[in-house]
Amino acid sequence: MHRHLLGVTAATAALGMTATLSGCGSSSGSSEVTLRLIAADYDVDGGQSSKDYWAGIKTEFEALNPGVKLQVQIESWNDVDRKVAEMVEAGKAPDIAQIGAYADYAADGKLYAAEDLLSIPVQSNFLPPLTDAGEHRRVQYGLPFVASTRLLFYNKKLFEEAGISRPPTTWAELRDSARQLKEKTDVEYPFALPLGPEEAQAETMMWLLGNGTEGYVGSSGSYVIASEQNIDTFEWLKTNLVEKELTGPVAPGKLNRKEAFAAFTRGEVGMLNGHPSLMHSAEKAGIELGKVPMPGRAGRPKATMGVADWIMGFKQNGNRAEIGKFMNFLFNDKNVLDFAAENDLLPVTISASATMKDDPEHQDLKEFLDALPTSMLPPVGKTSWASVSEDIKQHIGEAVAPGAEPRAVLGGIAQRAVSKETGE
Repeated sequence: MHRHLLGVTAATAALGMTATLSGCGSSSGSSEVTLRLIAADYDVDGGQSSKDYWAGIKTEFEALNPGVKLQVQIESWNDVDRKVAEMVEAGKAPDIAQIGAYADYAADGKLYAAEDLLSIPVQSNFLPPLTDAGEHRRVQYGLPFVASTRLLFYNKKLFEEAGISRPPTTWAELRDSARQLKEKTDVEYPFALPLGPEEAQAETMMWLLGNGTEGYVGSSGSYVIASEQNIDTFEWLKTNLVEKELTGPVAPGKLNRKEAFAAFTRGEVGMLNGHPSLMHSAEKAGIELGKVPMPGRAGRPKATMGVADWIMGFKQNGNRAEIGKFMNFLFNDKNVLDFAAENDLLPVTISASATMKDDPEHQDLKEFLDALPTSMLPPVGKTSWASVSEDIKQHIGEAVAPGAEPRAVLGGIAQRAVSKETGE
């Protein structure tokens, strides 16, 4: 973690949110500038919440900044990254994009650095793990827009039926709890292990961290996917959960997160790793759930996995001052909190996180908020990560398949990762 001013207060941050950056001039030369913003649609039910949020942002920002207009285009998560990539390729980059990845654009010199856009109070107000993850070659280009982390979810009713008095705190206790669930209830998935291609890279990282590693990369920044500890993690999963038939009727390599979450809301899962959106879906379905930090091999891990989506400013149109005004406005506490609360996600700033933690309406998010400041994110600052992540999604489930050797599967992924990293 680098160069963070953790002592920023909400009041100080708020003062910085609307500050005009000195020395940031627009190259447009016109009296009015229109910023084009492409943003992802977070409304999983197909509603208007994302559109309403950005409409409110547009109205307030334009009122505060005469001469700057905001043109907002909302795209589904299925399309938004591709559409931005196509726009950039065609030489028609948006001024601002709120998407899933930034590293390729940063590496190509297409983005403004955070320090070019943000006042010091605003930039220093991001939670440290998110700032670190937004860096490419030690310079921050990705501004975290919204975040999440993961906890172990368990079905309290099923635990009671199985005679389990408390949630597991170690892998051995998790295995034993899964065995009791299988033996004493008719639950289909004692522990749901979604290593299918939807989001296997996230499930994998949670388990790697639980074995005391740094995940996919070591302290040097190089990939360590096939380290002895990581191989040991998958040998444990294969031997203790999968081969003991504690992971349900669908092979982990075929089970996607979406199906596992849906099964949890139907009461068919005893335990799984979940995030805030699942918490509310389960509660709406009448599932009484418990949530605790994910167990580690020898107790609670030092860190859990965090995830973030990103917003960034493109250089092409030269509107640095106007983009800076918008970004400083966007990251005030009210805007950060409104979006996070609407979408059952976590705020990305120190001050907004503290506010949410103290709000009685959001006490169900407290464990997630507590976990985020010490979380570790995947290596999203690497330009190779997109292809390495896809490789993990497609193949990591093979490591726990019948007759498979985890060492060989992880070794293959590691070898391909090194090739992608070095461009060979």
